[in-house]
Amino acid sequence: MVAFLPSRPGRLADVPSFARAIGGAESNVACALATAGHRVKWVGRVGRDGFGRHLVEAIGAYGVDVTAVGHDPHRPTGVYFRTDEDRATEAHEVAYYRAGSAASAMSPETVPYDTVADARILHLTGITAALSADCLALVRELTAPRPGRPLVSFDVNHRPGLWRDGGASEVLLELARRADLVFVGEDEARVLWGVRDPAAIRGVLPEPAVLVVKGGGEGVVVFERGAASSPTPPLPEPGALPPDPRASHAGGAEFQPARRSAPRSGLTPTPGAPVPDTVTSVPAPRVDVVAPVGAGDAFAAGFLSAVLRGLDTTARIRHGHLMAAAALTVPGDVAVPPRRAHADRLAALDASAWGTLHLGPGWTGDDQEGPDRSGDDQEVRTP
Repeated sequence: MVAFLPSRPGRLADVPSFARAIGGAESNVACALATAGHRVKWVGRVGRDGFGRHLVEAIGAYGVDVTAVGHDPHRPTGVYFRTDEDRATEAHEVAYYRAGSAASAMSPETVPYDTVADARILHLTGITAALSADCLALVRELTAPRPGRPLVSFDVNHRPGLWRDGGASEVLLELARRADLVFVGEDEARVLWGVRDPAAIRGVLPEPAVLVVKGGGEGVVVFERGAASSPTPPLPEPGALPPDPRASHAGGAEFQPARRSAPRSGLTPTPGAPVPDTVTSVPAPRVDVVAPVGAGDAFAAGFLSAVLRGLDTTARIRHGHLMAAAALTVPGDVAVPPRRAHADRLAALDASAWGTLHLGPGWTGDDQEGPDRSGDDQEVRTP
């Protein structure tokens, strides 16, 4: 989807011009993962038009594999316009033009399961499910229990403007319960299911092996069934020994090839009697926000990157926070993450140092080119 970003703050009615950019939760995650050094595939559908060509070229420029993207000759590429205000506030406005778009025509027929069957991680969101009955059927097909399916990551991503006919509460709960790894915000859970704290949200969603509850600036709580917060082996490439932690794919909207029937990085539910959760809570660092959008997708990308690398739960959350901070300190929805070694150093800070971490614009060193950005002059401050 093409996003149009405002040239200045204010109501949509008052913004005089907009800049064209990449939009869409799944493609945002794909671009962030690719920039972080993983091999990523985006599976989607665009119109055979100028906007569609722009999307495919722009996403591909991040290093994302776009060979599985369909080009619809009869339907246009979806677009949307948004304001700069925080998405959680009433001042934030979004105007979607997705009805009848190429993406809304995705279905089990246009995106067969074989497209993602060899995935290591299949990342989906509730936004795709909201686009049409066909899209919902596709997400249900991709999240259906079956032997050897990829690890299914699902971001609830509730967008009220896409659920005007209702049904969001029931549908998003159904899909989340079918996933292995779920991301949900406290604000979303309160609106959808009337629950207000992480423990209550876990009570509504006991099925996923891993539940990531995002509390905005307050931090993140992760419930992980029967797992200790310790390093786990990175997910291996098909037939590759030893595994390369930088090698992965994302798509399905995002995916990571490598069919697995064995447990994946400690995220597969243990058969038999219920096992108590390991609960890990990590506060968010202080961030000087440039634009309060894109953080959710970026957090998911950072967390999934750490999962693929076999890092422990605390490191996964911290890498999610750092990727979110990269998005919050730039105007657009997709940010260039810090160099991996630099992010690893920050993620390894002790609790006291992490608690004083202060990130401002430019801290990622995104003015440096290539995957080997030194990051030595990044703006990272502690009071």
